[in-house]
Amino acid sequence: MRLRELIDRTGVAERQIRYLISEGFIPGPSGGRAKADYGEEHVGGIRRYMRLRELGFPPAAIKLLLDAREGTPFPIVPGITLLVSPDMVASGAPVEPLIREIETLLTRILKEADHDHDRATDD
Repeated sequence: MRLRELIDRTGVAERQIRYLISEGFIPGPSGGRAKADYGEEHVGGIRRYMRLRELGFPPAAIKLLLDAREGTPFPIVPGITLLVSPDMVASGAPVEPLIREIETLLTRILKEADHDHDRATDD
């Protein structure tokens, strides 16, 4: 898609798109300057950046979140930190299925820990 289409799809001004490219928040277009072509990775990158800005993250923090190769740690409670892939941060992915999976996993982990603790106190 051309720059005008990207602007129409995202609602972001050309100047802001050029800023996002120059700062590395989204990749440059393919096809060179004269035939610049943008794709879904640009749309997704712009939407992710704008969502993080809406959540109050400054550009420097967004850069850190998106550059984290192994994921971004979010402390949940003492002893539990959620590690989120940069591709998932502000991606718009449905949350409910993830919550169910996390709940199932935590229940299993904590029950196993309780079981091990009970065996240790019986000895």
